[in-house]
This record gives sequence, structure tokens and C-alpha cells, in this order.
Amino acid sequence: MTLKQLEAFYWAATCSSFALAAERVHLSVSSLSKRIAELEASLGQTLFDRAGHRAALTEAGARLLPLAGALLQQADQLQQQMGSPTASLRGPCRLGVGELTAMTWLPRLVAAIASAHPDLELSVHVDVGAALAERLDKGALDVAVIAGPASRTALTAVPIAQAAFTWCARPEVAASVRSMNAATLQAHPLVALPPGSGVTQLIDDWLRQAGAQPVRRLHCNHWGAIAGLLAHSGGIGLLPQGWARALQRRDVLRQLKSPVPLGELGYGLHHRRDDLRPLVGALRALAAREADFTVAGSVF
Repeated sequence: MTLKQLEAFYWAATCSSFALAAERVHLSVSSLSKRIAELEASLGQTLFDRAGHRAALTEAGARLLPLAGALLQQADQLQQQMGSPTASLRGPCRLGVGELTAMTWLPRLVAAIASAHPDLELSVHVDVGAALAERLDKGALDVAVIAGPASRTALTAVPIAQAAFTWCARPEVAASVRSMNAATLQAHPLVALPPGSGVTQLIDDWLRQAGAQPVRRLHCNHWGAIAGLLAHSGGIGLLPQGWARALQRRDVLRQLKSPVPLGELGYGLHHRRDDLRPLVGALRALAAREADFTVAGSVF
């Protein structure tokens, strides 16, 4: 029995497919299956029931899983404590980000990863937070930048940055609005991300404090489209402060004053609790260093 065999078994048991597990440990599916078969032979136990559409753990496999996880965690901790902190990483690296990260500091993060670890094969998946968390849970991503705390028990998150937002409208609308209040949202539609997003929670908190309720809402799941809708309609909405300043300098939009302050939205680097690989720690450090939601991004 070897650590590599235990590693192949562990990720095959905790990822949603053998294909994802094989990618996680940088093997082909056939090589992954071979290592598991070797482990079964050394233990004299069948660890997976392969009769169904998807391989399922046997009773012996279920007993081995927490033991294998504990051994692998100890091995990872040993490697981190005894290995060189500047060692270059290699192999696949699957990063998940939301649209706001993608349109602000993602290029800086990608450049930093390439500089520090040129042998990593980086791929980036852009999606909403709930979808990123699901992919992390299934083993389809290594880490993801997501707003708010971890939403699944199998995941954990380390805070890396705060994003600040401001109310905006086109100049003609802003000229008629003295400040953001309940009356303003009676006269102008609210342009916002769909319910369930972190920014929606900020808006709901502001509405509650201001005692306001918009008469009309226009939901859109794309930040760039929201900026365009605000620039070409009579609507009012939130934008990241960096974008708002850039668009105000171009006289496309104007920032609106609000007597009720807006909170900030915290972002963290999310990953599986059982994933103690040096890769996760390296990405966490780079993300914390590069995270900056104040930049306007190349779109503007």
C-alpha cells in the first residue's frame, strides 16, 4: 500500500467521477483505476462496487475513506512544513471566479500565478457563486473566489478582499435626483442582479434601512449589461466603485449620494476542507495579494 494508491482512492471516492479524480491527481482514468486495483489487492478488500452506472463505495471502502483522508492530510502537512516555500508547482490548476472578479483583478492574478508557478496548467471557469461552490464540492475546481462565507459544509473560505459599491444613474437622471431615498425608487426602476447574489443582499439591506421599496425592478445577470442599461435608461442601480468612477470621468454615468450607507461585500478564496495540497495554499496567498475590486477593468 502506498500514498499514491491512497490518494487515487480518496479522490475517486470524493469527486463526482473518476475522470475528475484522475485530473485532480494528474493521471489518466486507466492509471487511476490501476492504482485503486493495486490498493484493493494489497488490502484484500473490494473498495468500489462497479456494477452500477457509477462506482459506489463498498462497506470496506467507506471504512477506509476517513482513514485515507487523515493519512493524506498528514502527508500534505509534512510536505508543507518540510518542503521549500518557494518551490514551483506543476500540473492542472482549475480556478473559479465570479464575473466581478473576472472583470477587475483576474488578469493580475493570472499573471502572478504564471510568474510564480510557470509549470501550472491554469484554466479559469467564470460562473455565479452557487455554481462555483457546487463545482468545488464535486472536485471540478481546485479553488474559487466567491462572495460571502462558505455555503456548503464540505467547503471552507479564507477572506481576501472587500468590494465597495455605489448608486449610479445616467447624467440626466442624476441631475433630477438629490439623494437616494424611497421617493427616488418610486420614480425610477431599480436595475440589479437577480435575487440570490451577494449584491442583492446589499441592496435589500439598504432598502430595509431606508424604508424604501422600488416600484419596478429590472434584473440582469451580467455586470457589463447592467452598466449599459444604466447608461441608456432611466434606471438606478449599483456598480463597483472603480467602474463608477471610470464611467463618471467619461460622463457616461454619475454617482448618487445616499444618506443611508451601503455595506461592503466580502470575498473569500473557497476550497474543500479536505484539500491541504500546497497548490491551495499558494493560490490563497496569491489571491490575497492581488485581490483589488477598485480597479475599473479593461471593459471600461
